[in-house]
Amino acid sequence: MKKITLIIALLFIVQLSNAQDTCATAVPITVGSYVVSAVNGTQIPSPICADNGTGATAGEWYVYTPTQNHTTTVTTDLAVNSGGDTRFHVYTGTCGSLACFSGDDDGGIIGNGFLSVATFNVTAGTTYFIAFDNKWSSTGFTFQLSESAVVILPTPPITYIPQTIATINSGYNLCIVDMNGDHVDDIVGVSNNNLRVHYQGAGGTFTITDYPISGTSMMPGWSMAAGDYNKDGKTDLILGSGSGLSLWKSVGTAYTNITPGDYIFCQRTNFADLNNDGNLDIFSCHDIAPNCYYLNGGGLANGLTFYQSNTTAGAMNFGTIGGNYSTLFTDFDNDGDVDVFISKCSGPPCELHRNDGNGIYTDISAIAQINVTPIQTWSSAIGDFDNDGDMDIIITASSGLHKYFRNNLDTSNTTEEAFSNITVGSGWDTNTSTNIDNVTYDFDNDGFLDILGGGNKIMFNQHNSTFVPFSYSGIGVGAIGDLNDDGFLDIQNGSTIRYAVPNTNKWLKVALQGIQSNSNGIGARVEIYGSWGKQIRDVRSGEGFKYMSSLNAYFGIGQATTIDQVIIRWPSGIVDTYNNVAPNQRLMVVEGATLAVNSFNNGVFSVYPNPAKNAVNIQLKDNLNVTLKSALIYDLTGKIVLQTNELNQPINVEKLATGTYIISLSDTENKSYTQKFIKE
Repeated sequence: MKKITLIIALLFIVQLSNAQDTCATAVPITVGSYVVSAVNGTQIPSPICADNGTGATAGEWYVYTPTQNHTTTVTTDLAVNSGGDTRFHVYTGTCGSLACFSGDDDGGIIGNGFLSVATFNVTAGTTYFIAFDNKWSSTGFTFQLSESAVVILPTPPITYIPQTIATINSGYNLCIVDMNGDHVDDIVGVSNNNLRVHYQGAGGTFTITDYPISGTSMMPGWSMAAGDYNKDGKTDLILGSGSGLSLWKSVGTAYTNITPGDYIFCQRTNFADLNNDGNLDIFSCHDIAPNCYYLNGGGLANGLTFYQSNTTAGAMNFGTIGGNYSTLFTDFDNDGDVDVFISKCSGPPCELHRNDGNGIYTDISAIAQINVTPIQTWSSAIGDFDNDGDMDIIITASSGLHKYFRNNLDTSNTTEEAFSNITVGSGWDTNTSTNIDNVTYDFDNDGFLDILGGGNKIMFNQHNSTFVPFSYSGIGVGAIGDLNDDGFLDIQNGSTIRYAVPNTNKWLKVALQGIQSNSNGIGARVEIYGSWGKQIRDVRSGEGFKYMSSLNAYFGIGQATTIDQVIIRWPSGIVDTYNNVAPNQRLMVVEGATLAVNSFNNGVFSVYPNPAKNAVNIQLKDNLNVTLKSALIYDLTGKIVLQTNELNQPINVEKLATGTYIISLSDTENKSYTQKFIKE
């Protein structure tokens, strides 16, 4: 047992001079309260330890060397600073070679919620540099440093090894996603006129490729999303800024910039198939006006048609006011289509919009009773936290108090049931750490979803609708994915990767290749069944507030040794089923792969002969006003093995290996139709 150290009272206030303007001249501090006259010293270096990226031009530096092991708190969240806006970073190492340890931006609750607080465990004799920057303000403030007893917790359910990768040095390092269609997570960085991809190879190695981007693009100062917009097998990007958004779209082996120019004060951006035509559309929260979206395949030359909710004629209704900070697309009522939850900031209650089909979304916030006030949130964590087969909601506060709502879905009737507020006693009622970004994943692979948010900790699910926090030095929300292909989720914060150290729990990751649905399977539901009962995941482009994480679906199954069944419910309505699936693998699923050759009924065309030896012919069904323009043929691993625009003549398949294939035809309205065939 470590010696218990009582909280030391803050007994003095020190007025600081300009001696703290550089790392080398950082002022030594101990327990106490300190007044900073202004932030006007040397700019803090990379890496940035707190949220919200680069943009500071000055810093103030302090150095702290504890004499005993402590739990230390640094805070500006004080009444004297009410209305202020601060950000700070905590480093270890030496000047010129610093490593992130902790830090915070907007973790306070006083005033506007823009003050900062971080609590972290420190080791006696270790030097910690504390640097405040002027990202948001150069105005002076008071901060406090306090020490308390080291809290001795049980062994954390998962541990991490941080590794800094110097080549992750783009202006915005916000994204982990498969970029080249191999269904392995890559690291994506964005800078002005350059896209940098660290492609993951065997053993977690990376190969770097830079793609020059011409023209002027919006930079993702607020959020970033990813998906295969043009269904070419490569991943495209949405960059959300305070003035609008840009689409970086793959064209052959390069990328091109499309910036529509419509004014949107973007917050969370997403790819989603809003009209279920098999093509991904672009959605953006709007901070000061109703939400906006672009339909894919519209009349403009760039393929984007702009709509604003409650404003543009014919627009879908995703709310009537601003204050929209984060959207999560998920199926709350288990009817097979994707509903929309909108986290709201600056006063209005959150909104839940039910998808009623044909582009009709109905605001059921009051019926669901999730429209509580007062609350301020920039993002919310949504998942099946109790493994009962429906999606629950934890409205995670950026300021104030968290709220935990259990979905009481009853599919035996058509009545919309209210959610239950189960915050009290859940662990969320006593969690005072707030953050603008909160994401839910099964970090320890025990079969239950956990939440990474503020306070340098993960809230681990205890399997009974309660959560317990475990603290980690310097951890924070970032892009999430499996960066060494070991089945455990890693976390990227700037140039630092926190690699999860695997425990003995088993896992499954499901990678999707849509054919009739969008290529990534965004909007699909994946279900797994076994001794634990049922787990569900919805594939979403854009979790939390700003980051983009893996499009693979990750499941932990604890110590179970078999998975009885895996079911994928695609946006197209196709259902694929796999029985007796072995754990600890990536299950690659091509849409329709488990269906019999003649079980497709696309209603548009048929393929003959089937089976085929040398060529296949396309026959349109009678009385259809459809003009086909292109064909893609996939093998059952999701690889495109043949493509052609010549559909008025037989398609030569002589060079294909013997086996089963899926042919996908696209029409002039970018709708897709699929059929299986056998190559003899």
